[in-house]
Amino acid sequence: MTGVTFLDRVCAEAIERVAAAERIEPLDALRDRAWATPSPPAFAAALADGGIIAEVKRASPSRGVIAENRDAAMQARAYVDGGAAAVSVLTEPAHFGGSLDDLAAVAGAVDAPVLRKDFILTGYQLFEARAAGAAAALLLVGALDDARLAELLDTARDAGIDVLIETHDAEEIARASVVLAGVERDHPWVVGVNARDLTRLSVDRNRFAALAGMLPENVVVVAESGVSGPDDVEDYRRVGADAVLVGEHLMVADDPMTATRTLVEAVRRSPAIATLSHPI
Repeated sequence: MTGVTFLDRVCAEAIERVAAAERIEPLDALRDRAWATPSPPAFAAALADGGIIAEVKRASPSRGVIAENRDAAMQARAYVDGGAAAVSVLTEPAHFGGSLDDLAAVAGAVDAPVLRKDFILTGYQLFEARAAGAAAALLLVGALDDARLAELLDTARDAGIDVLIETHDAEEIARASVVLAGVERDHPWVVGVNARDLTRLSVDRNRFAALAGMLPENVVVVAESGVSGPDDVEDYRRVGADAVLVGEHLMVADDPMTATRTLVEAVRRSPAIATLSHPI
């Protein structure tokens, strides 16, 4: 269908999955189950001093199958043993090979906070994440209008789950900044810039360098995508990243614990210094 982007398609599919899930477990029942789940570790606090968010990702639209049969819990334990500050888990099934089962397995296997990474458009999905043991969930500004973003921030607070707010351009950063300013918060927001264009699925790491200086003050800044080694982590840190989210590089590593440790060491030797539009 002409004019339908990848983001349009996956969001439509996400709505269909939510409708199917809600027929099996109504929101009230899911909410009760989520609230009965033990409180997860604090996501924003874990990233405040910088760190690596290591991702469990079985496949991607740009790469195809990466590690279809990998044990998610074992992979996550390797990340945390390597010093990862948090673990991200893809739960989108059709294009990323993920599941809520992976999320629950990882949350039950590690002490670090776990992020649900998916195309989250409804409060139902936030309660799903909380019930599976997640400490945080990804909110894509590009997939949400301002009213829905504000609504989901309120729902996340109600669910007892934090958020990573992902942006891709100056307009999304401006929109997110206005919405965040209108929501009370007693600790810093976590805001990311993804170097991947969700329309063309291409990666440009200079996107982060150009946009980091536009982010609101007093947020935990996350650089997402485009990491193939420690030099990339240092580059992101040099232009203002507190934390760096890394997926494919760690999923294809022969020794994910050592690969994670190498990236963590790069964070530790490169204090984040915010600069404006400095190319990397």
